Amino acid sequence: MVTLDPWREQDFWLLERCNTPEMTAYLGGPETPEKLRDRHRRYVENPFTGQMFVVVTEEGERAGSIGYWEHEESDETVWETGWAILPEFQGRGLASGAVQAVAKVAGAAGSHRTLHAYPGVANAASNALCRRAGFSLLGERDFEYPKGHWMRCNDWSLEL
Repeated sequence: MVTLDPWREQDFWLLERCNTPEMTAYLGGPETPEKLRDRHRRYVENPFTGQMFVVVTEEGERAGSIGYWEHEESDETVWETGWAILPEFQGRGLASGAVQAVAKVAGAAGSHRTLHAYPGVANAASNALCRRAGFSLLGERDFEYPKGHWMRCNDWSLEL
C-alpha cells in the first residue's frame, strides 16, 4: 500500500538520490545539478498538465516519485507516466502500488483515455511492472529522453 503526496519544495533530495548512474542507466545517465534544479522547480510549480508525486510507504517514508503528464502520441494527446523508486525500497511492490494509484488520478482527470509508459527495451524491471499493472504492449519505438538523447523503448498503454 502506498499513498501519493504532491511534490513539494522539501523533496529535492529525492531527485538527488535518484540521480546516480545505476538509477539513470536507462534514461541517458545522471543530469547536471542545473538540470536537477530546473526539474525540481517544474515539479514544485507544476506548470504542466498533470502532476508529480512522492511515493510514500505505509510507514510514512518517502520512497520515490511518480507522475503523469500530457504527451503527443500519433496525433493524439495521451497521459504519460514515469517513476523512480529508491534502491532500498525496491522489490516491495511500491512501484506497482504507485502505478495503480497514479492511473486512478489520471483517469479521474478525465482528459485522456490512455496512460502510456515508455521504459527502455532493456529495462526488464520496468517492463515487467507495466505487464503486471495491466498495460498492453503496443511495440517498440524510438523515444527522445532526455532532450537530445534517443533511446529504444517499449510503448505500453493502459486504458483508463
